Amino acid sequence: MKNGSIRFAIILAAISCAFCLLLPVHSQNNLDVKVSKDVLYERIGDVSEAMDIYQPAQTEGVLPAVILFHGGGWSAGDKSDFTTLAEGLARAGYVAFNVNYRLATAEGNKYPAQLDDVQTAVRWVRAHAKQYDINPNKLGALGASAGGHLVALLGTMDTRDNSDKALAKYSSRVDCVVDFFGPTDFAPKGLKTYSPLVMGILLNFFGKTPKEAPALYREASPVYHINSKTVPFLIFQGTSDPLVPYSQSVELYKDLKAKHIEAKLVLFKGEGHGFSKPEDNQTALQDTLAFFAKHLR
Repeated sequence: MKNGSIRFAIILAAISCAFCLLLPVHSQNNLDVKVSKDVLYERIGDVSEAMDIYQPAQTEGVLPAVILFHGGGWSAGDKSDFTTLAEGLARAGYVAFNVNYRLATAEGNKYPAQLDDVQTAVRWVRAHAKQYDINPNKLGALGASAGGHLVALLGTMDTRDNSDKALAKYSSRVDCVVDFFGPTDFAPKGLKTYSPLVMGILLNFFGKTPKEAPALYREASPVYHINSKTVPFLIFQGTSDPLVPYSQSVELYKDLKAKHIEAKLVLFKGEGHGFSKPEDNQTALQDTLAFFAKHLR
C-alpha cells in the first residue's frame, strides 16, 4: 500500500505540472505577482499547516480568489505542485491561495482530518479578506484527484467541525468548484469501479475497510451531499483514467443536474489520470478561466 501511494503521488505531481505550466503563457493579463510563502492558517497540537498566497502586485479594489488543493492520494503531494498555476491565476487577476493539508499516514491523520483542514483554510481566507483585498463572497476552489475530491466536498458540505470560535462565523463552503478527476463515490456501489491500487490508497486514507466503516466511506462521498445549497461545478475527466474511473465524474455530473445544480462535465476521450494532448490541456485551461470569470467576476 505504501509503494502504491508513492506511485500515485508521482503520477499526480507530473499531471499537476503539465496542466499548470500552460496557464501563465495564456493569461490575458501580464500582472506582476506578490507572493507570501508559508502563511500559517492552522495549528493542531504540534502540527502546523500553511498556504502560499499569490496576489497581483498592482490592483485597485477587491478581487475574487481561487483556493488550490493539490493531489497525491491524500498521503503525498505539496502546495508546490500548483505553484505555476497559482502564479498564472494571479496574473489573470485573482488572488490565489495555494494550500497544504494534513497527509494521511500509517500512524494517523485519517479522514476527516483533510476535510477539516480544507474547510478551515476556506474560513481562514474569508476571515482575512480585508488583509488580502479579496471579496469573501467570490471564492472559487480548484483541485486535482485527491484535491478534486476535497474541493467537491467544499462545494457540497457545510462546516463539519465548527469548534474554532475565531472562525465560527465564517462559511467553509466555496462559491464554485473546478474538479479535475476527483473520486466522488466511496459507497459500496461506487467502490466497485476502483482498482486494487486505489483501494489500498483508500484504506490508508480512512484507516478502516469499507466493511468496518461503511458510514465513514459514504460520508466522504460528495455525491451524497448534493442539495439546493450546492454550488456550480466544472468537472474534467479522461475516459481512460486507470485510477479514478470516468464513471465517477459522470455520476457526480448526473446527480448535480438531477438536483438542478449548474454543472458542466468535460470528458477527454482516451486521456488518463491527467491530459497529455495539448489541445485537451488548452480546452481545460480556457474552460477553467471562463468558469471562474462567470462565477467570480
